[in-house]
Amino acid sequence: MSIQHPQLNLSRRGLLKFGAGAIGTGVLTAGLGSNLLAAEKKPVEEDITPDKALQELLDGNERFSKRKRRNPDQTYSRLVEVAKGQKPFASILGCADSRVPSEIVFDQGLGDLFVCRIAGNIATTQQIGSLEFGSLVLGSKVIMVVGHERCGAVEAAIKGAEVPGRIGSLLEAIKPSVESSKDKSGDKLENACKANILAQVEKLKSSTVLSELIKAEKLKIVGGYYDLDTGEISIVS
Repeated sequence: MSIQHPQLNLSRRGLLKFGAGAIGTGVLTAGLGSNLLAAEKKPVEEDITPDKALQELLDGNERFSKRKRRNPDQTYSRLVEVAKGQKPFASILGCADSRVPSEIVFDQGLGDLFVCRIAGNIATTQQIGSLEFGSLVLGSKVIMVVGHERCGAVEAAIKGAEVPGRIGSLLEAIKPSVESSKDKSGDKLENACKANILAQVEKLKSSTVLSELIKAEKLKIVGGYYDLDTGEISIVS
């Protein structure tokens, strides 16, 4: 069911009130209250802007790809700190591929990233709901949809592979991007991967909750393409 909030006040207090209304006051107070009230210290400033949050991600990936990782926020004291509550500065909708672990490729630690992973990095209803929660309630300032080089799910969608079980549901979600990119010059698989990234970005932007945050300049949603050979992430636009 669509929730319309034409006059949504997106101050911090307004966000929490809206979150309580959208998700359920009882759930928030009973199950999530400690997370909201006990925000831990961050390696970046508490009131980080979406642009700065994006730059923090890109800077971390640059450290990773150049083999200069700092491995921040991975100590036992950090574990104890974030056990009291979380306030991730960024969210990732990434592929489930074992070669693209978000905290490693962005050189981040415990409590820094709110991560959703699914084969083909597709924005399902449940993934969108999770990312709405990460941005609206937990305060994430940027969502990056991260696809990657030689994605097996996208390749299977291109080939029209016959697959068992529910794997086909993933391929069906990717097929529109395969179709939209089929006439582009260059590598067919790379083009489809990037088209799929952009399609998922647009699906996220169509969310009422996320679009309101974007309008209020509280959130940015971007696409990223991960190079398996170099470890570098480039912005897709």
